[in-house]
Amino acid sequence: MPWRAPDWLTARPVAHRGLHNRARGIVENMPSAFKAAIAGNFAIELDIQLSADGEAMVHHDDTLGRLAEGDADLRTLTAAGLRQVPFKDTGDRMMTLGELCDLTAGRVPLVVEVKSRFDGDRRLVTRMTQVLSGYRGPVAPMSFDPDQVRAIRDLIPDRPRGVVAERDYNEEEWRALPPEKVNGMRHLRHGLSTRPHFIAYWVNELPSPAPWIARNLFGCALLTWTVRTPEQRRRAARHADQMIFEGFVPEQPAEPA
Repeated sequence: MPWRAPDWLTARPVAHRGLHNRARGIVENMPSAFKAAIAGNFAIELDIQLSADGEAMVHHDDTLGRLAEGDADLRTLTAAGLRQVPFKDTGDRMMTLGELCDLTAGRVPLVVEVKSRFDGDRRLVTRMTQVLSGYRGPVAPMSFDPDQVRAIRDLIPDRPRGVVAERDYNEEEWRALPPEKVNGMRHLRHGLSTRPHFIAYWVNELPSPAPWIARNLFGCALLTWTVRTPEQRRRAARHADQMIFEGFVPEQPAEPA
């Protein structure tokens, strides 16, 4: 199938924001979490955000505060400033995507979620493209925002791209978006324009018609997030090709070469 993702994407479980354990000082999206995932031979899911000076920073939230000191919007601080921000439960500091690529050095796949304000801004995808142009390891970018997935398709068509999705988008975080944007995301209606090679779908909403069609009729690989419980793990095994997991360590895949 023309939209099928490479086999490496689903060959091993994917550690959600790295193999983190905050109680042990290993915080999500931090160097220690990525080193632990590499040591365990797990693929890595991570998030990137845009800094004030256009750098791709590895961080999930739009603002500081949940994990780090302060409350600033990431887009108001430069990359140098964000590297200096202390985190609450670790001595690690925030990384750039380029620094993560140097750390990983192609040893395990990277699944990069491009965070979006749903405003049409392509600067983060543009910077990611620049960073990945010199990286030879396996990387698969993805986003909730169809506009960002289309940007990935336009700028790096040779990399496998994915859509992060759920069925109904009823949570509070989606209510700030215009209804037409949310409606355009439901049921993967954008599929013919985004042409994803894989779908990353919310495990609590599997099985569901849209990812079933994408997987079985169009040949898209199906990842599922975020798998934490035994029941979710059973659901992932029944309905998806691979899980994005957190809070436990799956059986070890084959040792790295």
